[in-house]
Amino acid sequence: MWKIPVDPHPEDSYCLVYIIFFLMGIGSLLPWNFFITAKHYWHFKLSNNSDHSSGEEQSSDLSVSPNANIRVCLRCSRLSANLRILSSLFVILLVFVLTTVLVKVDVSDCRMGFFASTLASVAVVSGASNIFSGSMFGISGHFPMRISQALISGQAMGGTLSAVASIVDLAAANNVTDSALAYFLTADIFILLCIISYLLLPKLAYSRSVVAKDLWFFCGWVMSEGGDAASAVPPLQPILQKTWVLGLSVFYVFFISIMVFPAVSSGIQSVHKDSGNPWTTTYFVPLTSFFLYNAADLCGRLATAWLQVPGPTSRVLPALVLCRSVIVPLLVFCNYQPREHLQTVLFADDVYPVVFNCLLGLSNGYLGTLPMIYGPKVVPRELAEATGVVMSFFLTLGLAAGSAFSVLLVHSI
Repeated sequence: MWKIPVDPHPEDSYCLVYIIFFLMGIGSLLPWNFFITAKHYWHFKLSNNSDHSSGEEQSSDLSVSPNANIRVCLRCSRLSANLRILSSLFVILLVFVLTTVLVKVDVSDCRMGFFASTLASVAVVSGASNIFSGSMFGISGHFPMRISQALISGQAMGGTLSAVASIVDLAAANNVTDSALAYFLTADIFILLCIISYLLLPKLAYSRSVVAKDLWFFCGWVMSEGGDAASAVPPLQPILQKTWVLGLSVFYVFFISIMVFPAVSSGIQSVHKDSGNPWTTTYFVPLTSFFLYNAADLCGRLATAWLQVPGPTSRVLPALVLCRSVIVPLLVFCNYQPREHLQTVLFADDVYPVVFNCLLGLSNGYLGTLPMIYGPKVVPRELAEATGVVMSFFLTLGLAAGSAFSVLLVHSI
């Protein structure tokens, strides 16, 4: 098994730093996941009918993936980590508070205005989450690999928590607005918890020891050994020379995943839907698409804490990433409805989407995490933070490209 040597640091007492980075990982994708899994609420708000349709409409997808320019990302890394991270969290918190308030507001007379404001909110949250995630990846590059792994595993936990919250709200709430209110209040509280946790991070002895041995990542400028501020943008060429294969691997993993999740996977219906059983109607998509995918994704990411194969220079890693392409036709030929062009359903059993979504999530978690944690460790130490930002950019680019292609894929079925 391939191991990356790390410098010794004081012990992480009670694993507090690990837990904080895990929480930061949850916070980096939890807002976006809360938006895309609240499909019953969006359908209710944007529907021409005032009555909620028991979850049968699953085609509304408000997922908007963030996009950015890689050099802009590197320039942003010159700003204070405190400014980037705290401002992003406060922007996300503000948007979610406004979203929570609007839950109980009647928008039947201004649905187009609500739709436009919702799209703007999703775009703002996506952009802020992108800055927050990239900044945290940059900071984690200064820490041992287990801390980077905690951050990435936390992202999967964010998706799992949002899926669980959605299912619980569907089961417990009497109507869709009560469900959405509890749903978005949960996000508000968790974002506030992330802000408090981040403010605690630099006060821990373990974090301070990393700061003393490495770059002072909590200040506004990168400090050299002599104490001078280096205001130049980190060089891109030496980073890409070391990490381009890892970066493309990250891009393709998330490109394939977001191409079919949730656009295709959430459109796969139970073959026993007409039975009227709530498990094959109301809960089928939340369980098989959102929960199982995110739970499997979490398992794949957690596995990298104990198993790190293939290594960063192995050709097996990009080969395995390319092999994931087979998952796309497997999900397309499940019982996706409605179908306009491809009428053939090859996998006409409810067990198939369960297996395929688990395979999609598990491979996404494992093969997506390995190159992310390898990237900052294969470059010189002074480029670790910038490399974390670059790897985050490849992830974001994969999400954006996959989201765009998912539209074409859905229209081709």
